[in-house]
Amino acid sequence: MNSLLPPNATPGERAIEAATARLADLPVPIAELWNPHTCPEDKLAWLAWALGISAWKSYWPLPVKRARVASAIDIARRKGTAQSVYDVIASFGGSVVLTEWWEMEPPGIPHTFRMQLTVSGVNGEPASAEFVDDVIAEVSRTKPTRSHFTFEQVATLTGRIRVAAFIRPCIYARLNLYAEAAAP
Repeated sequence: MNSLLPPNATPGERAIEAATARLADLPVPIAELWNPHTCPEDKLAWLAWALGISAWKSYWPLPVKRARVASAIDIARRKGTAQSVYDVIASFGGSVVLTEWWEMEPPGIPHTFRMQLTVSGVNGEPASAEFVDDVIAEVSRTKPTRSHFTFEQVATLTGRIRVAAFIRPCIYARLNLYAEAAAP
């Protein structure tokens, strides 16, 4: 083993070098750990902390956690702009319509904006109030400091056509035919 210590190293320094020599042989997948898409889920909170994400909730879905980490640098780079608000909302899996004060009819109070937020929970379910509060808190952290906003939540509803929608009229028609045949 080649030593990096000088010839006048103390016995204690040589003992520390010998004890830590094995650490260099441990495989550490640095590229995997610093990639938000391949980082193990149990290490993702540490990656978020390293990238300066101040809010982290354990109940967020895994895709939201990964998106928050993946967009952390871009959000920090644009912090204080309208684009940072769009990026924050997108990292939570939502969309937003921003109307700034000069775009309102009639013009609103200077340095205000209206935010119409569409965000859903896991598997398209409605987002919980706590999740929406987290989104609003992140918007408050990244928006321009002098700006204030009003918030409107937009609900999106989806439906599915089911076989029961077809069967119900058929059963009714069948019962109607039996009733007519049984009548004297």
